[in-house]
Order: sequence, then C-alpha cells, then structure tokens
Amino acid sequence: MTERWLAVRVEPSGDAQQAVIDALFAAGAQGIQEQGTSIVTHFPPGTDAAQIVRAVATADSRAEVSCELAAEVDWSEWRASVTAHRVGRLTIAPPWLAASDDMTVVIEPAMAFGTGEHATTRGVVRLMQELPHMPEIVADLGAGSAVLAICAAKLGAGRVAAIELDEDAIGNAEENVVRNRVERVVHVVNGDAALLLPLMAPVGLILANIISSVLLELLPLIRESLFEDGRAILSGILEEEREMMTDAILRNNLRLESEDLEEGWWSVMIALQR
Repeated sequence: MTERWLAVRVEPSGDAQQAVIDALFAAGAQGIQEQGTSIVTHFPPGTDAAQIVRAVATADSRAEVSCELAAEVDWSEWRASVTAHRVGRLTIAPPWLAASDDMTVVIEPAMAFGTGEHATTRGVVRLMQELPHMPEIVADLGAGSAVLAICAAKLGAGRVAAIELDEDAIGNAEENVVRNRVERVVHVVNGDAALLLPLMAPVGLILANIISSVLLELLPLIRESLFEDGRAILSGILEEEREMMTDAILRNNLRLESEDLEEGWWSVMIALQR
C-alpha cells in the first residue's frame, strides 16, 4: 500500500519564522523541521496545496513556499526498517520487536513524533540517565508519542505530565502509556505547554524535544518552573545552533550541566545558576 504526502518547504522573511510555523501547525502540519533558514513539513494525502500557500501568505506575505508530492511510501517496507534502540538502561522498540521487561519502552510508530528512531529522542534519554536520581515530578513538553514521558516513568519518576498541543497525537500517546503500563504515573494532557507548565510548577525535571525557535521562547518559563535543584533537558537543536542556544541559556541565568551529540543533533541538560 502506498500514499503520497504533500511536502512543503517555506523560506520565511525577516522575523516571521514563528508566525509561519504556527500557521503550518494550524493548517494541519504533522511536524516541523528547520533546515537552515527553511521550514520543512508534510501534510497527509489529499491536502489542498493552494490552501497551505494561502495560510502561509496570511502569516508572512513575503514568504517563499514550494509544494510537491513526496515520494511514494511503502508502509510495509517502512515498518521493516523500524528497529529497536538500546539507550543506556532502556530499550525503545516497536511492539513487534519489544521484549516483555520493565526496561523496554514499547512505542507504536505513528504520526506522533518519537519512536527512538531520531537522535534527538535518544539524546534526551541518555541525559536522563545521567541524573543522580529521577525527580518525583516531571513535565514533558511537546510530548508527541509520549516516549520521553514513558522513559521518565520507567526510570523512577513519580508523576509525569506529557503535554502535547497537537490533538491528533493524543490518541497515540495515550495508547503508548497504557501499552507500557505506566498510566498511574504518566498523564497525557492536550494543551499549550506555555499555559499549562506554570500550573504544575515547580517541577524537578522538564523535558523539551522541540524545535530551537520554540525552545528559545520557553527558556524564561523553564527557569521559573524548576525547583531550586531542578533540571531541564533540551533537544531538537542542530549542532550549528549550539553556540546560539548556549548564549541564550546563560542569558536566562541557567547553566549547562551535560551535553550529548549524535548525528548533528545537540541535546543539553541545564540547571539554575548557583
């Protein structure tokens, strides 16, 4: 069985990047990737390309937009390509490759981001395991499939809020939570992390595997939402963005504690300045 998705690339003008990203998500984008100054995303088969162009133009009239059908996807071949990943003490695996033990995180690959296939997910999971102990209260911002929230639960967290804005991802996240038998610990919440995080603060650990532009906006809120000895683990940052992100972390009175780099993706653990 094959399907043709609509591939969209946008070159925003000036400082309109966030407005374009918001417009793409509002139009039904399943996820966003920054490639240099360009924004790349995909829409399901049957999406009206003209409607997407109009949505972007409303947010940024000077943006350059290109749309084309993505290459055909053979889902049976794709399924065969998904593998299990050993990340420290944890293994992240699809159901058909998963062992039945407490340290295996079983994730059904779906449109929700986060299966263990991406280096950013693995970077966060590795850094989590560098903590001397897993904090009691954890917030996972932009939770996607809830893979990071589930990992935190498996590593000993007492209560984890998996916050996800995309309604289409919620069902997959909830199924993964039940599949891993952590529903007493992980609670999937549909909403805006910027609004919900202050309601549960202070927390001991914040996980945020999100595009760098959103991380920059969230840094002040992350700082204000941590316990004095709390930490945050950030990912979704390209290696060439490391200096820019490090400067922003320090400006927000936060410090770097540990770093991870894989396949050009930088992940970092940060804490309050002492």
